[in-house]
Amino acid sequence: MAIFIKIVQFFLSLSILVIIHEFGHFIAAKLCKVKVEKFYLFFDIGGFKLFKFKRGETEYGIGWLPLGGYVKIAGMVDESMDKEQMKQPAQPWEFRTKPAWQRFIIMFAGVFMNVMLAIFIYIGMLAHRGEQYLPTSEVNKYGIYADSLAQSFGLRNGDKILSVNGKPVENFQRIQAELILDNSQTIEVERDGQRLVINLPDDATAQLLANQDLTFITFRTPFIIGSFSDNSLAKQAGIKENDVIIGINDVATPYFQDFTREIKAYSNSKVTIATLRGTDTLRYELQLGPDCIIGARLAPIDTFFTFSTREYTFFEAIPAGAKKAFTGIADYWKQLKLIFKPSTKAYESVGGFISIGKIFPDKFDWGSFWSLTAFLSIALAIMNILPIPALDGGHILFLLIEIITRRKPSDKFMEVAETIGLVIVLGLVIFANGNDIIKLFK
Repeated sequence: MAIFIKIVQFFLSLSILVIIHEFGHFIAAKLCKVKVEKFYLFFDIGGFKLFKFKRGETEYGIGWLPLGGYVKIAGMVDESMDKEQMKQPAQPWEFRTKPAWQRFIIMFAGVFMNVMLAIFIYIGMLAHRGEQYLPTSEVNKYGIYADSLAQSFGLRNGDKILSVNGKPVENFQRIQAELILDNSQTIEVERDGQRLVINLPDDATAQLLANQDLTFITFRTPFIIGSFSDNSLAKQAGIKENDVIIGINDVATPYFQDFTREIKAYSNSKVTIATLRGTDTLRYELQLGPDCIIGARLAPIDTFFTFSTREYTFFEAIPAGAKKAFTGIADYWKQLKLIFKPSTKAYESVGGFISIGKIFPDKFDWGSFWSLTAFLSIALAIMNILPIPALDGGHILFLLIEIITRRKPSDKFMEVAETIGLVIVLGLVIFANGNDIIKLFK
């Protein structure tokens, strides 16, 4: 069921992004009095369509291959490779007869609409829900929990993060992104009352990108019991809600993360769990099964931390939403730069449709859905603006050259460029989705 919910969210988000992107081309073409022959969600390769109707001069429909969508603009060399139309005398309602600046607007409109969609989503979310994040200062109440990679860098459980590359990071969830995207060299921490500067290894970015679990550093909390699962061993033994688990057998586990790590050593064994109830220390015997699960759930995170929340009026949300979108654009550009830097091995983390689908949550939540859709809209805009023939960016590049040199590339040149671009794009799609398949078998 969880996979089905992810798939539904993925295709709903993809459909919104494609329709908005292609609508940008469509409306710009109409404003420039260019004929749009088709407007399709998904591709109708082979002429097979799930649905179609015609209104005016345009055929609207849904294709069978859910890899994107397209608008077919008359008199344009595009992925349809309609060479026969290009052999006919040019018409005033065709793309090729319009001034370069109008053709530029038509090609840029798709990317523009994706950026605007992200801005509108962020404005709506900020106006409706505000912005909430976990401050690093709150995490520092208990210190971090460092995984094996973080410990190999020199971090330790209980460290308090003071700065990354000399800059304080207010939002704890941004720390790993700052380390990767800004190629950070140092982390300053407080340990046992002393300030220490940890110098990261030269290949830190590559190691962080390979750390697929994204657990480099997390917050840690005491194990205060919030609730129990059905048939809970802990509840049957007499442990109660709000008890604090502090040890297993003779091993102290002052934090939830300590307990979950330690208990894995006692599969199918009888253990003694120590708890704190008020000022009393109590002990309970449990017979663990092979999964080592006692059926006790951690109290809600806001039991331990105070999240920072900022409320926005609608008018305050407008500049804040735009800023959030452009920050997302800057971050995504940094990610692309990493891919073209072999030393980071970022190309190994490039994913296709499986990776995109996985980022959606198991349960449908409108907040998460719109946030991810805004992120993907930014990603789609940036990928389309890359100067690769067959993508919008390739057409825009040739139009800029035409505007500067006042010389229009020939239709033959555009056909060859489009073919090369299609091969490049197809290769990138195969590479990204191939990475996904390889990861499944790792």
